[in-house]
Amino acid sequence: MFTLIGILIVIIGFALRFNPLLVVTVAGVVTGIAAGLSVEKILTTFGEAFVKNRTLSIVFLTLPIIGILERHGLKEQAQKLISKIKTATTGRLLVIYLFIRELTAALGLTSMFGHAQTVRPLVAPMAEGASQNKYGKLPQSLRDKIKSYSAATDNVGLFFGEDIFIAFGAVLLMVGFFAQHGMQIEPLHIAIWGIPTAIAAFIIHATRLFVLDRQIQREMENKSAPENEVTGKE
Repeated sequence: MFTLIGILIVIIGFALRFNPLLVVTVAGVVTGIAAGLSVEKILTTFGEAFVKNRTLSIVFLTLPIIGILERHGLKEQAQKLISKIKTATTGRLLVIYLFIRELTAALGLTSMFGHAQTVRPLVAPMAEGASQNKYGKLPQSLRDKIKSYSAATDNVGLFFGEDIFIAFGAVLLMVGFFAQHGMQIEPLHIAIWGIPTAIAAFIIHATRLFVLDRQIQREMENKSAPENEVTGKE
């Protein structure tokens, strides 16, 4: 039962908001020691998991790198860059990202972008910066809405784009399902029929993003109206 101490360490560490990477690493080491493993065996286990498990690769490589870049002003530079483009709006920026995300996913490059490596450090700050450049400081509720739309854009682009890739797991699953029932269907045929759905998803979500631009404009205008009345401005 003592080997379960690692779970307790994770719970306490997350509750106290310690560095998640440090908490998980300490929990793993302590669990290994409690199980009677040698230091060499613990390090070997970490190494094997690192090689075999793609998720751990993201934790140990992508997230720390993104964290270091953010600490040195990655978000600020992204917002500064988008502020130089006068015609940029939150909706237009996210439509461009939606197109890129859906196209790359259709080519099988599903890990090329994502929430951790792209949306949080780049796309969301640039989307916020586009509106701040036009309307000034945004209320927290509006900033949260822009972040949620940024995350949703990545989800939509990935979900509907990857269905066009013939080697995608869901496509192969459908091929296998039909084969079990005596229907031989090529993966290419299923991928082709995913194109109309992907196009429809792009149009629908792009429309939502353009509506978002109008919502931001309306909310900021309503916010500035009471201030003008207080200061006596028309």
